[in-house]
Amino acid sequence: MTEPFDFEALFAADLPDGAPPWTGFAEYNFIGGHNDPDGIPVEGLIASAERVLRRRGRSLATYNLDDGPQGDGELRQFLADKLKRYRGVEASADEILITSGSNQALDLINRVMLDKGDTVIAEQFSYAGMINRLRLCGVDVVGVELDRDSLRIDRLAEVLEALADKGVTPKFIYTIPTVQNPTGTVLPLERRRELLDLSRAQGVPVIEDECYADLLWDEEWPISMRGMEGSEHVLHVGSFSKYLSPALRLGYVLAPPAVLSRLVAVKNDGGTGALTQMIVADFLAGNYDAHVAGLNDRLRRKRDAIVAALEEHFGTAAEFTAPPGGIFIWVKLPPEVDTMKLNDAALAAGVAFNPGPVWATDAEPAKNYLRLCFANPSEEQIAAGVAKLAEVCHRETGVPAQSANVSR
Repeated sequence: MTEPFDFEALFAADLPDGAPPWTGFAEYNFIGGHNDPDGIPVEGLIASAERVLRRRGRSLATYNLDDGPQGDGELRQFLADKLKRYRGVEASADEILITSGSNQALDLINRVMLDKGDTVIAEQFSYAGMINRLRLCGVDVVGVELDRDSLRIDRLAEVLEALADKGVTPKFIYTIPTVQNPTGTVLPLERRRELLDLSRAQGVPVIEDECYADLLWDEEWPISMRGMEGSEHVLHVGSFSKYLSPALRLGYVLAPPAVLSRLVAVKNDGGTGALTQMIVADFLAGNYDAHVAGLNDRLRRKRDAIVAALEEHFGTAAEFTAPPGGIFIWVKLPPEVDTMKLNDAALAAGVAFNPGPVWATDAEPAKNYLRLCFANPSEEQIAAGVAKLAEVCHRETGVPAQSANVSR
């Protein structure tokens, strides 16, 4: 019998560890950006698929549907119209690049903008996927403090000044201003203006990630920073994952021509899936308003369910602010709770959550935080899952003071 071939000796340097085998989701799944399964417009997507294939099916014979490497023209026009109507952004379809999810948009931006050893500024608590991507690029990620109104511009000014004293100009500022991930905060209009003015004066571009901006129900939609005067240095990133379907893998980036041409040049994947773009463009053209309103109603009820469950089973041991939109809640537990350690015990009991340190530029301040995504489980699963989490947390750490009664 021959010896197994040794591929590991041939792997590239600095390769991440191998992914573990897929074993399915936990019984109580509070991780990731999954959405409400009952909110997927299945019949509408079926109708759109049939309609658009009859109308445009022959265009599948060419890469990119005869519309060029920036993606389906109808989908880009829908986005241009939506951005103008809801986000205050005046942009043409020609300024938009469709990507395979917003993560690809971030990857492309990093590829175009970053060299090893560069510095990037991000919010102290931020999207884990972007933090990991930046670290893989070998850049220095500097976190800036947040408060209940999101990014603190006074702290940002201090960070920029300290870097300037060292002769360092950050390559960009990465921010999630509308339903910030993971805190759920919304950056007020005044701070958006201050951020734009400060970053422009320092010659630092802004990456505005608005993946969750469609999912806002307790507040008025604030104008996008890209829609404000003096925002030519803002690259605007968005997604269809959070208000339609994460599995469709569609996102986009809006950028000025000098940047967009480079993004297109490095997007060497042959084009984002064309049929998906066609179907989504057809469906959203006539259903966006009603669909998003219905989804937000469902998510609001689930938000209320997880708030009620946390209050019942954790009491004052859990500090949080009910988010005004989105699909997750950011929870602070007492200092003695290490959520990285709690994570293993919770998983063994069938509860999956996102430990806070993974969602932070500096792990220590997030040691006792966790993120719970409430969109995917039912309201009944939310109640039972939070009760189980409280039971495990009490057993492992003594927090909360009384263990949860999972039979309630």
